[in-house]
Amino acid sequence: MIIKAGLLVLFVVVTLIVGFAMRSRNRSVDSFVLGGRSVGPWLTAFAYGTSYFSAVVFVGYAGQFGWRFGISAIWIGLGNAFIGSLLAWVVLARRTRLITRHLGSATMPDFFGKRLNSSNLKLAASVITFIFLIPYTASLYNGLSRLFEMAYHVDFIVCIVIMAAITGVYVIVGGYMATAINDFIQGIIMLLGIVLVVGAVLNVNGGFAGSMKALSNVSDPAAMDMPGAFASIFGPNPLDLLGVVLLTSIGTWGLPQMVAKYYSIKSEKNISTGTVISTVFAIIVSGGCYFLGGFGRLFPVNVADQGYDAVIPTMLSGFSDWLIGVVIVLVFAASLSTLSSLVMSSASTFTLDFLRERIVKDMEEKRQLKTIRLLIAVFIVLASAIAIVQYKGGLTFIAQMMGISWGTLAGAFLAPFLYSLYGRWLTRAAVWVNFIFAMLVMILNIFARPFFPTIIQSPINCGAFVMLAGLVIVPVVSLVTPKLGKDHLDRLFSCIETDTAGTGRQFLKAE
Repeated sequence: MIIKAGLLVLFVVVTLIVGFAMRSRNRSVDSFVLGGRSVGPWLTAFAYGTSYFSAVVFVGYAGQFGWRFGISAIWIGLGNAFIGSLLAWVVLARRTRLITRHLGSATMPDFFGKRLNSSNLKLAASVITFIFLIPYTASLYNGLSRLFEMAYHVDFIVCIVIMAAITGVYVIVGGYMATAINDFIQGIIMLLGIVLVVGAVLNVNGGFAGSMKALSNVSDPAAMDMPGAFASIFGPNPLDLLGVVLLTSIGTWGLPQMVAKYYSIKSEKNISTGTVISTVFAIIVSGGCYFLGGFGRLFPVNVADQGYDAVIPTMLSGFSDWLIGVVIVLVFAASLSTLSSLVMSSASTFTLDFLRERIVKDMEEKRQLKTIRLLIAVFIVLASAIAIVQYKGGLTFIAQMMGISWGTLAGAFLAPFLYSLYGRWLTRAAVWVNFIFAMLVMILNIFARPFFPTIIQSPINCGAFVMLAGLVIVPVVSLVTPKLGKDHLDRLFSCIETDTAGTGRQFLKAE
């Protein structure tokens, strides 16, 4: 217990020291929310990766999808690396950095408002962000609590309070730079931890070859027609696997807290470097998580009674105190990094895009900073309360809301954001239709799931469907609805067009 507690305390102390060390750098909204748009490639790439992969991935998704798909779950990790990281950086990073700086936007709703010259769209995007980021934030606590109960015998509520307090202190005090530096430290822990854990799990059954042989002998009534399905390259259900790959990989392209990482990057060279770092990080962390989860059936887990969240903790329960301590710090680090990113995105969006836009229009910058800090605390408390209520009351509605958050946010924002960067033809009506479509379909998936086609009854598959449908809906609706004015579009895309001529890289130089 001393070993496990000591490692955790050391991590917490370092995290808080970084937060207070960055306090003096937060004199403006831009520096607090975006680090002054001058963050280097290593910090940005690690911030992207650690925000991407949390306890939800390590405990929840790795356990659930590893159990369902076996070793083929590694395709999810590879999809996260090459679609959710590499391709996302290549397609989105540079244009996002150029246009958001050109427009002076600090949040995704603000970007939509200025890109489409519509304060109503800005408001709608901020409301969607606020509503669906909070339950997504609450879901982070569940995976972490399982490991805390296993290692420390700590009650779920105590775990929530500790995590909320630590996150609140270092984010409120240190701002974006504190979260970026802590993300880097947390990312190093995640890289080392996942390598150690995978090695230890494989060693239980005689290494990789022995583990694969044991997995090939596992049978399940649902896959009786496929002997050795859980050790096969595409697993027992390739179509469902594809849905998970799409949602968890393409979905990040439209998540406000992920896209915001591109706003802060420093220079052109940094984008190329950040792309490589982010991809390698995702291969190791996400690939390692799902690879690990694929061997879950080799351990004595009663999924029917304990649920999928028990798979990973059960796999780790027999390891040494040192390794369990490393795993606890790994998952705690992953959870803190994602939580900090989510509350920063929620608070800045609500302040800048709702309060300043609709309620207090003459809000001074100092007041904006104070409001963002206050709302960070409010959102952490709110997410904690939702998690506790769901845990104590077993409210399935809240649990389902958590499940559809990712699909709704990505479904609503992905297509409009992607086309906003590349298409002059995008219309306000198309974005409105996509916002309404995504929310309507995902909410109906909660209350009328039996009426959906079997293939999209799962919230995961439904989310993937909404995202892909948006990529078609937006251009089709844009074809038949009024376009934006030429003068507005010329001003908007002047930085991109200038860059094409070879003279616009000044927009991306270090400040």
